[in-house]
Amino acid sequence: MMGILAHGRRAGNLMLHDLFRWETMEAIFEMAFIWPFVYLAFRFLRGTRGAGVLKGFLVMMAGIFLLTFLGEKTGSFDRLLFMYKGFFGLLAILLIVVFQPELRQAAIRIGQASLPGATHAGHVQVSEAVGEAAAFLSRRRFGALIALERTVKLGGLIEGGQLLDAKLSARLLQSIFWPNSPLHDLGVIVRDQRVLAAGVQFPLAEEGLLPLRYGSRHRAAAGLSMESDCMVVVISEETGAISIVQHGAIERDIAPEAIQGRLAERLATPTEATSLQAEGGNSTAAEQRETLPAPHAGGTTPDP
Repeated sequence: MMGILAHGRRAGNLMLHDLFRWETMEAIFEMAFIWPFVYLAFRFLRGTRGAGVLKGFLVMMAGIFLLTFLGEKTGSFDRLLFMYKGFFGLLAILLIVVFQPELRQAAIRIGQASLPGATHAGHVQVSEAVGEAAAFLSRRRFGALIALERTVKLGGLIEGGQLLDAKLSARLLQSIFWPNSPLHDLGVIVRDQRVLAAGVQFPLAEEGLLPLRYGSRHRAAAGLSMESDCMVVVISEETGAISIVQHGAIERDIAPEAIQGRLAERLATPTEATSLQAEGGNSTAAEQRETLPAPHAGGTTPDP
């Protein structure tokens, strides 16, 4: 009996010794460091076209590794092995090209996370002015497209529009989007408590990424929201329906009397948190929210 116990202790000591060897601890540390990045990458790609591309890529890689294993064991498949070695030489370039939209959006998200102390002064005044204007335009079925800038600056879009730099007010927005106004067809950019520019053309989401019921204004809002952390308010000219688009998620059919509260709630929320809500759909209006795949930039005008 004592021999069995002594043998058990020796075996336990050997197991502990093997467990705490530097090689084992190094492997545990590496796995603990790598897997969070893998998890974040999969969560980021979930619900985008990149997720489908990644699945197809993994299936292809599994087949290639299987053929490589069989070729090395049997000495066959020389041509396939040659192609396999050449393929890995181009793998990095292939990944950059295929996942270019997702990499761009990931860089934007990293930039947002690096500014945790950023604040948006006057968000109450902004929500009041934009909410009042949106309710007015919705009841009269006047189309509108209003981008509320956050941490990612939108100055690069202004070149093709009309620079205003005017104090934000509901009446100003109403006059801009009044039918037959020279600036009513395109979008408006709001920075803090000022209307930075009007008549601005936003980048469009690709054809086919949105359901057919959405027009060019929603495509423009989705395209811009996927390239920055801005919040875009859309009023449909056909139905008067109000939507908020952020991080590619469309919250639609917001009541005119509720739009001001929704804007205040979103503007008071850090951009990182609204990004997670868009991915997880955990907002109070989740049943009216649609998350879109990552779009590419386009170049036509929103619907008239």
